[in-house]
Amino acid sequence: KAVLRRAAFGFAILTGLVGTPPLRSQPEASRLPYRDVRLPVEQRVADLLSRMTLEEKVAQTRGIWLQKALIKDEKGSFSEAKARVALKFGIGEVGRPSEIEGSLGETREAADEAVHVNDIQRFLLEKTRLGIPTIIHEEALHGLAARGATSFPSAIALAGTWDVNLIESVFQAVAQETRARGVAQVLTPVLDVARDPRWGRTEETYGEDPYLVSRIGAACIRGLQGSGPAPDKNHVIATAKHFAVHGQPEAGINAGPGNYSERIIREVFLPPFKAAVTEAGVMSVMASYNEIDRILGHANKWLLNRILREEWGFHGFVVSDYGGIQRLAAIHHVAADSAQAAKRALEAGVDVELPVDNDWPNAINYDTLVQQVREKRIDEETLDKAVARVLRAKFLLGLFEDPYGDPALAGKASNSPQHRSLALQAAREALVLLKNKDRTLPLDRSRLKSVAVIGPNAAICHLGGYSDDPGRLVSVLDGIRAKAGKELRVDYALGCKISKRDEGFRSWYRNDIEPADPAENVKLIAQAARVAGENDAVVLVLGGNENTAREAWFNTWETRDYDHPGDRDNLDLPGQQDELVRAVLATGKPTVVVLINGSPLSANYVAEHVPAIIEGWYLGQETGHAVADVLFGDYNPAGRLPITFPRTAGQLPAYYNYKPSAKRGYLFADQTPLFPFGHGLSYTTFRYERLKVTPEKIGPAGKAVVSVDVTNTGDRTGEEVVQLYIRDEVSSVTRPVKELKGFRRVQLNPGQTAKVEFPVGFEELAFYNEDMKLVVEPGAFTVMVGPNSVDLKTAGLEVAAP
Repeated sequence: KAVLRRAAFGFAILTGLVGTPPLRSQPEASRLPYRDVRLPVEQRVADLLSRMTLEEKVAQTRGIWLQKALIKDEKGSFSEAKARVALKFGIGEVGRPSEIEGSLGETREAADEAVHVNDIQRFLLEKTRLGIPTIIHEEALHGLAARGATSFPSAIALAGTWDVNLIESVFQAVAQETRARGVAQVLTPVLDVARDPRWGRTEETYGEDPYLVSRIGAACIRGLQGSGPAPDKNHVIATAKHFAVHGQPEAGINAGPGNYSERIIREVFLPPFKAAVTEAGVMSVMASYNEIDRILGHANKWLLNRILREEWGFHGFVVSDYGGIQRLAAIHHVAADSAQAAKRALEAGVDVELPVDNDWPNAINYDTLVQQVREKRIDEETLDKAVARVLRAKFLLGLFEDPYGDPALAGKASNSPQHRSLALQAAREALVLLKNKDRTLPLDRSRLKSVAVIGPNAAICHLGGYSDDPGRLVSVLDGIRAKAGKELRVDYALGCKISKRDEGFRSWYRNDIEPADPAENVKLIAQAARVAGENDAVVLVLGGNENTAREAWFNTWETRDYDHPGDRDNLDLPGQQDELVRAVLATGKPTVVVLINGSPLSANYVAEHVPAIIEGWYLGQETGHAVADVLFGDYNPAGRLPITFPRTAGQLPAYYNYKPSAKRGYLFADQTPLFPFGHGLSYTTFRYERLKVTPEKIGPAGKAVVSVDVTNTGDRTGEEVVQLYIRDEVSSVTRPVKELKGFRRVQLNPGQTAKVEFPVGFEELAFYNEDMKLVVEPGAFTVMVGPNSVDLKTAGLEVAAP
C-alpha cells in the first residue's frame, strides 16, 4: 500500500495536481548521500541527480530575474506564497536581488539584500522537496553593481594600470562585498578583445591586446574566486564573458557578426578565455550574442563543447547571456520557436538560461525541456549533463551547508575605509598622462591664486555602465576644491552640455537620448570663457558620458527596433566641446584637459593645441581625489593606454598589432595613431639600456631571458611600465608587425636602476601554422622593449631547427 501511495503521489506531483512534499521534514533526509559533506562532490552530484524528477532537473537549468513579480509581494519583499508556485521545483539561479523594481528603480541596501537572499535560500532549503539551494548572481564589472558597494574604475581604466597585483586586490574586495550579501556568482569579467572602439561596450573590456586582456582577466578571476579549489565564504564564482569573438563586431554595432577566420579567432579572441580556464580556473562562462561564420554563440557546439570543454578541459557551467536563447528564434531565425531554440542551446552546451522571465515574449525556452525530453526530442542524458554541472558548482560553493549572507558584514564590508582607499589607489594608477608640453603639469600651487574648473564632466562623477549608487561620489570639481582648501580659489563653469540628459552613471539605461541644444551651448561657452579669463589656470574636464557610448540593445522584440543605441559612427568629442576648448584657449590662460570617457576619442584639436592632457576613463567613486592628486603633483602618473587612440574613425581598425600590409595609409592623412597602444608619460624620465637576450639562440622548445636596465633619470620617484614585444621575421603564415608578450610595472627612485627580465619561450613565440597547429618555427625573431608600442629598443633571437 505504501508503494502504491508513493506512486500515486508522485504522479500527482508530475502532473501538477499537488505541491511538492518537503523531503527535509523527513528524519532520514539529512542522512542521504548528497548531504554528506565527507563524500566527494562528484558522488554527491550523482546521488542527488538520481533522486530528481524531470521537472526538478529542468528547474536547475533556469534562472529568474528578481525584479519580476514571480516571488515578491507588492512591497518588493520575498513572498513565500508566490514562491510555492514559481519555485515549486527549485531554481537554478536568481539574478540581481539588489533590484526591487528593476534597473531604473529602487535598489536595496547591503543588509537588506542579504536578508532578502536569505529568505529565498531558506525557502528552497526548507520548503522544497530536495532542498536544493540556488546560485544568486549580480553584476560586478568594476565593483558590485548594487547600492552602497564600492565603485572602482571601469574595466578599461583598470586595464590602464597594467598592474595585475592591484587588479587581484580590487576583485578580492569586490568578492568580499558580494559574498557577504549572499551572492555567490558575478557576471564578470568581460574578456572580449576590443578591436573597434566605435563599439559602445569598449569601456567594459581590458583593451585591444589578447595578452594584456589575458593577464588582467586572470588576475580578476583569481581575486574573485580565491586560491582554493573552490570559492570560500569570502569569494564568488567568476563568469568569463562573452564567449566568443564579441569584441570586434561588424561596423562596431553591439552583438554584430564576428566573422573571422579560425586562425584569427584562436590567436586574438580566444587566448583570454583559455587563460581564464586553464590558468585561473574560472567556474562559469557566458555565451555571446554574436555569430561566427553564421553560427550563433548560444548554438555553437564548436565553441562550447569542442574548444571549451574538450580542448581546454573546462568543468564549470555555461550560462546564456540575458535573452540570448530567445534571440535564436526572435531575431536570427535559426529556430522556429522557443522549443527549438532551447533544444539548440542545450545541445550546444548552454547549461543555464538567464533569465527565464516574463519580460521576454514567449520566454519559455528551457521550460519546454520537460516536454521535449518526454517526447524524446531531447536525450535526457544531455539534460543530466547540464544539471550535473550546475549542481557541482553548488556543492563546491558549500551552498547546501550554508547559502546565507551576513547582513551585518554586508553593511560593514560595503564601501569600507579599506575599500575606499583601494578605489583611490586604483583610480590614481589608471590615470594616463597623454601629453605634458613644457612641463605644464603638475600645477604649482605656490604660483596660483585661482583655478577655473570647466566642462560638462567637471561637476559630475561618471561611473560608466553596470553601476549603482555607491553612496560616495567625488567629482573632479569636488576633488580640486578639497585639494585647494582655503589657499586657492576654485571657480566653476559648465562650459557646455554633451547631451540633453547628463545626469551621470544611472542614465545609461535611458532610451530618450538627444544631443544638447546648440543655442544653449553657445551661451554656456561664452560664460565659461569669462570664468576662464578671471583665473590663473584652467582645468577643462571633457570627454563622453554614459549616454554617448554604452551597451546597445533591443527594447522592442516584436519589431526588433534598435531603440537603445549605444555605438558611435565617429570618435570625435561629442557635442560642442571643441568650440569650448577654442574659447578657453583664446583667453591665453594655461590650460589642462582631463578626459573622462569610456572609449578612445579622436580629440585631434585638443591633442594639437592643449599643452597637457590626462586620460581618466571612468575612475570610479574616488575620481576627483585621484585627478586632483595628479594635477597638483601629489601622485606621479604611470598609467598606460590599453587601446589605441585613432585620429579618425576612418583609420579603423587601428590596433597596434596589425599585419604588414595593413597600414599603407590614406590620401591626405597621417597614418599614425593619435596616441599609440601602451602610451603614457610621467613627471620623471626613464632611460633604457643594455638590452640582452640570453641565450641568443634556442631550440623550438627552449627558453631565453630578455633583460633590460631601466633607470629613473629624473628628479622624483616614479613608476614605469616596461613592455616586451616580439616579431617573427619570416614565417609560413603572415604575422603581426609586433605582439605584446610581457610587461612589468616597476617603481624607481631618482637615479635608481632596475634590471627587468622577461621569459621568452614556446608561449611567447608560437603561432598557428598552415595546418592550424600551434608551433614555433625556426628562424629569426626580433625582441623589442620600451615604454610603449612605438619607442622600442631591439635585439635578436634565433630559434634553431630541431
